[in-house]
Amino acid sequence: MTVSDRPDSLDRPTPRRLPGDIHMWVMILGDLFVFGCYFVVYMIFRAVSPHDFSASQRHLQVGIGVTNTVILLTSSMFVALAVIAVRETATRRAERLVLAACVCGLMFTLIKIYEWRHGISTGFTLSDEFFSFYYVLTGIHLAHLLLGMLILGIVVRELRVTRKPRVGLVEQGALFWHMIDLLWVVIFALLYLMK
Repeated sequence: MTVSDRPDSLDRPTPRRLPGDIHMWVMILGDLFVFGCYFVVYMIFRAVSPHDFSASQRHLQVGIGVTNTVILLTSSMFVALAVIAVRETATRRAERLVLAACVCGLMFTLIKIYEWRHGISTGFTLSDEFFSFYYVLTGIHLAHLLLGMLILGIVVRELRVTRKPRVGLVEQGALFWHMIDLLWVVIFALLYLMK
């Protein structure tokens, strides 16, 4: 078969497309904008009172922040692999990977609750300027994480009950989850590491 004998479909490259759909991208970009504004406000307040912020920041346990970062990055790997699996029609493997990401989300939540409880019990409450930012930023992030777990639950349901799961739905769940992880990396750097 010569090149001229090939069907047209072999000549055309597969068009590239954005995963998920435009509605999820608008939601993600909106969330990133809101968090970005809050990050700027945090930086302004920190610049005004650098010594107070540093003194309070020393009471955070960096090891806990690192553990939560590793957990969320691992969960992102699981959802990325789940998208690959569903594209390859390996729905059972995709389901297990999404469930593994949910377990990581649960671990993150339990560790964060422990960290909040420890901070409050040692007297670091909203009356401290640094900790007021810490609780609000991590609290809003945790609310997003819980919403992300709900979305991943919908993805698991899709993978379990549908003969041919919608790849786009799995991609949208993965996109939202990756946004949560990206936000945590920035929050971790701002609250735990920045001096």
